[in-house]
Amino acid sequence: MITAEHLTRSYGATPVVSDVSFACAPGTITGFLGPNGAGKSTTLRMITGLTRPDRGSATVAGTSFARLPNPARVVGTLLDPTAMHSGRSGRATLAITARTAGVPLARVGEALELVGLAGPAAEKRVGQYSLGMRQRLGIAQALLAEPQALILDEPANGLDPEGIAWMRRLLRDFADRGGTVLLSSHLLHEVQATVDHLVVIAGGRVAAAGAMQDLLATSGVVVRAVDAGATATLERALVGTGAQVTRADDGALTVDTATGIDAPTVGRLALQHGIALGELRSSDATGLEELFFSLTTATTASEEAA
Repeated sequence: MITAEHLTRSYGATPVVSDVSFACAPGTITGFLGPNGAGKSTTLRMITGLTRPDRGSATVAGTSFARLPNPARVVGTLLDPTAMHSGRSGRATLAITARTAGVPLARVGEALELVGLAGPAAEKRVGQYSLGMRQRLGIAQALLAEPQALILDEPANGLDPEGIAWMRRLLRDFADRGGTVLLSSHLLHEVQATVDHLVVIAGGRVAAAGAMQDLLATSGVVVRAVDAGATATLERALVGTGAQVTRADDGALTVDTATGIDAPTVGRLALQHGIALGELRSSDATGLEELFFSLTTATTASEEAA
């Protein structure tokens, strides 16, 4: 439903997005993750026709966004909730969108009710809205024409915990009815509770893509020295071998076995450095936060080495 093929974009001599390809299928929610400056927003802008790629292409329902006869009926977007006219009410904002998309005005009330902005909130000027209310209005605008797909950039930004839970249910219901969702977010725990697939971008390139359960099934080795100082020494030794290592809040190290480092290798390395281990075991699954930092840190390190 949403495809990106070899998207590439530079600003001057600075590459921002390099050869990014992925696909989002109907009935799924895809999380688009990456650190600040990784190229997420530029990629979303290329998919929605706001930025022209230097190379590559993107389609929604098999057609480029610019060639869709009525884009709002195919894909709803929320890229910048602050771009709404601050002097218009929430209801007037949606009414203009409805007329532009050829949607019955009755849908305005339905959309406001859906996002929790019916009643007095609908008549307030957007300039009086909190960030969370703007996000809700932006989601209402994206859903107004009952599209087949949604592309959302940081949709949970400004929402309180109740609002985040509401958005999760909303997106899950949309996908379960056959819709396609592509969303970017910095809220990793929320992404893990919401999405089916992941695309992780770092340094403008795709670092990993696939079903979330498959990516999180990456096996690793958890190791901890008896002494905290010795754990730090072991971490430096592991990194020196080329291993990808992440440190948990409790001080334990997780070594990604995809680099060829297994538990016996970690044990031998600790022995060589005279380090007594308090824990050495296999980790059957990786948390999203751990996976995210492992992928993005590895990409940054390889770019600096180059």
